[in-house]
Order: sequence, then C-alpha cells, then structure tokens
Amino acid sequence: MHTHITSKVEGSILYEPSLLGKPEQQAFDPEYWLARGVGTAMTGGRGQVLFIRDDQRKWVLRHYRRGGLIANFNTDSYLWLGADATRSFREWHLLAKLIELELPVPVPIAARYVRHGLTYRADLITQEIIGARSLASCLADAPLTSVQWQLIGKTLARFHRYGVQHADLNAHNIVFDQNGSVFVLDFDRGVIGSHNQQWVDKVLARLLRSLEKLRAGQSIHFNADVWTQLVVAHDSVR
Repeated sequence: MHTHITSKVEGSILYEPSLLGKPEQQAFDPEYWLARGVGTAMTGGRGQVLFIRDDQRKWVLRHYRRGGLIANFNTDSYLWLGADATRSFREWHLLAKLIELELPVPVPIAARYVRHGLTYRADLITQEIIGARSLASCLADAPLTSVQWQLIGKTLARFHRYGVQHADLNAHNIVFDQNGSVFVLDFDRGVIGSHNQQWVDKVLARLLRSLEKLRAGQSIHFNADVWTQLVVAHDSVR
C-alpha cells in the first residue's frame, strides 16, 4: 500500500490515496456523515463505530477510546510520544503490513491524530467487511459446523505463523464475511514479532475465556468439543 501523510495545525492524516482521495478532517467527523444520511452508528466494545455507506464508500470509522478503570476519568486521550507512536498510525501501519502478507484483515484507508499539548485523540477508517457477522453473534443463533471451527483455527494459525500478536482476541473481533471467510478485527496495540508459543497460548486462552464468558451470560452454542476442533486445526498449520 502507498502511504501519504498530510499535516495541519489540528492534526495529521495518514492515508491510502487510491482509497481516500482528498484527505479532509471532516472524514473523521461522525456528524458530517450522519447529516448526509450515509452514516449508521453502532455501539460495541469500548465505544461507538460508524458505518459509512454510499455509492462510493463502504467504510468503518472508529474513534479510539480507553477501557478499564482509567476510562472513568479519561475516555479518549493518550500521552503524546510522537506521530508514529499514536494508536491510529500504529494500527494503520500494522494493517497495511498484514494486507501485504495476504492475511484476512480490514483494509486500512486513513488514520488521524489530533494533538492537544501533551495528549492526543485518534481515529481510524477501514473498509467494511461486507456481510460481516461476529463469532459471538453466530454462536448466539446456531451451532457452527466442524468445518467452520476448523477454518477459524487455521486462520488464526496463519497470523501466528508470521508472529502476529493480537492484543485482545475475543469472540467479537473474529468475523465471517458474506462468503463464509474468516477475518480478524481490531489490531489496536497489536505487533508483529517472532513466533512465540507462549504468546500463542496466551492469545488462544484469551479467546477461550471470551467464549466461556459468553456461555455463562447467555445461551450460545459452544462447548469443549468444538474448542478442541479449533485447537487441533490451529496446531495442524505449520
């Protein structure tokens, strides 16, 4: 992917020119899209995302928000350590690299930060995965087939083979597209390092906890047998 950066007093935008065209700060303003009738707000995870859909665009706009206890007094500000250290620029670059590796992730379109002295706020625009349904949503409706569980395991193994470390893999950021392919979302704080079995085990354990938490809180189609299918398929990829 081609990287272009435009800088203004109010902040900088990193973007793919063939996908964004002219970079404007208003592209990151939900009210701009809502006023034009092409934005749909969805709440999930730490905050709100906006789906932007018209004849030219199928985009997802996400504003970076904090989680945990700190969110009680600081919802979306981060310490300024330089442009390349911003959450949005780091995730954009990581997604661009994963696309080069032909891994199934959203295509990054544009990233922005707006600096306020020693802090900044950030946003990211990616292409929408058409027909996407999260693993959590699918399991709430019906059991997955063995082939689907195996596909999830093998897809995750492709990432791990390249040393991709997802910071918060859970049942909400694994999705099936309209063709039944598996994609992985939300690479905020993710990195590419060397293959590390300890890290792989930690990521899979986090996913398992996510599924078990869903099962405890609602009726979903998940059990130990299907988890074994996922793990065996994952470990079969070398």
